[in-house]
This record gives sequence, C-alpha cells and structure tokens, in this order.
Amino acid sequence: MPELPEVETVKRGLTPAMEGVVIARADVNRPDLRWPFPRDMAARLSGQCVDRLRRRSKYILADLSSGETLLIHLGMSGRMLVSGDPLGHFVHDHPVPEKHDHVVLHMENGARITFNDPRRFGAMDLMQTATADRHKLLAVLGPEPLGNDFHEAHLISAFRGKMTPVKSALLDQRLVAGLGNIYVCEALFRAKIRPTQKTAKLSKPKVASLVPIIRDVLSEAIEAGGSSLRDFRQADGELGYFQHSFDVYGREGEACRTPDCPGVIKRIVQSGRSSFYCAQCQR
Repeated sequence: MPELPEVETVKRGLTPAMEGVVIARADVNRPDLRWPFPRDMAARLSGQCVDRLRRRSKYILADLSSGETLLIHLGMSGRMLVSGDPLGHFVHDHPVPEKHDHVVLHMENGARITFNDPRRFGAMDLMQTATADRHKLLAVLGPEPLGNDFHEAHLISAFRGKMTPVKSALLDQRLVAGLGNIYVCEALFRAKIRPTQKTAKLSKPKVASLVPIIRDVLSEAIEAGGSSLRDFRQADGELGYFQHSFDVYGREGEACRTPDCPGVIKRIVQSGRSSFYCAQCQR
C-alpha cells in the first residue's frame, strides 16, 4: 500500500492539472470500490472547481468550490494518472480507456485524471469541507510527521510506560499519521533501534532522535518520487526511485551497509508484517 511519500508524490503530480481548475465532467464507471461511492458523486463533482489539493496521512483531499471535499485513498493498487494537459506540464496523450478506469475527471484545461484500481481496495468519498477533519477516516489520525505537531515531546509522551514494540507503535496511525512498514524500517535502522525494542525501555534521547530521522527519511523518499515496489506509479506514470536507497527493507540476507559492520540484514514478522534490521547495528 502506498505510504506517505508515495501519496505526497501523487498529490504533487496532480496539483498543476487540478488545483484552480474546474472539473468539466466526472465519469463514475461503477457503483463502488472498497465501499459504495457517495450518492450522485458524478453530478456533485461535475462543474466544481478544485480550490485546493492537499494530503492528510495517506489520503488525498480535493477541496471543491461547492463546499465539499473529495477524499481519495489509493488502496493496494490504485493509481491516479494525468494525461493530456495542453499547457505542456505532461507529455502523455490521453490513453485508451482501460477496464479498471473506475473514475475519470475531465478537467476544463484539457487534462484527464484517471483513477485506475485493479484490486478495488481504493476508496473515494465526499464530505463537507468545514467538518472534514471529523470524517471517520480522518478524526482518528495523529499528527503529520512532517508537521509542527510531531515533535520530541509528543513522541516521548506517547511512548512513556508502554511495552509496545517500537515498530508497532510507529505504525499506529493514532500516534503519527502516514507512516508505513517501509519507512519505519528505514528510520529505525538509521536510529540504531531494533524493531522489537519496547517503547518504555527506550531512553528519552533515543526517542527524541527518531523525530528528525523520520522527517529525513520521508523527505528523501518524497524527493525521489516515492518507492515503486509493485503497483505504485507517479501521476505521470513514472516510477519512484527511493527503493534503490533502502538500507534494510527487502534486503534480507544482504550485508549491512554501515561501514565496517559485519552484520547481515535479518527479517522477522511482527503483527503479520515483515521487519528488516541489522542485529549488529540495531540494539
């Protein structure tokens, strides 16, 4: 599933074609994805201007001139693809419609935004912009890891007295929004913290060190266009490149990249997810 850097990359790719532009026509080609589409979604989108495009955790949010916000979640295999921008921002002509093109937004500037999702684990919803933060999917989210509300005091307080493995704690979207398996593995390696270490046993300086490290990992991944492992593509169809910079994720049995470290990368399963780490570097 795309994590924060991938969703941010897609949002940035969509912005030139969508922000400040009217949706001339919306085509909704099926009644549902992960759950049913909202009532009259095509009619409620058609004719509306996208006033602002933003991201919250792993969701893309399009604030509309109607006072509603379109929520988009890519799911496991969802892709938002841009084609046909007449101003030259994008080089791709409109492709031939595909079987899994479930929602298509025809923008007044000539761009076409296609939501393609073979596995149909993605989702779209419409909500009032004024109360969007109270939507059931957004109300439970913790602070953004790249925002001002994610700081050392927050993380120290969240970890205090809890015997949760640090990997599991960082994946808890109530604690911090948008982190996923890949980038937590990478951040813990840089922080030299073993993923099984209990949060209550970490020193305050060790916990505090995670904040800038998490921000650095996410920022570097966004700069690289995210990580393309299976289905992920940027909005222009290109691959992300951060997977070439992984220190531990997916590198089971390979040599640790820390200079002079004799360790090899190990993989364990935590709560059904693979954790990768170096037992020599991470204690």
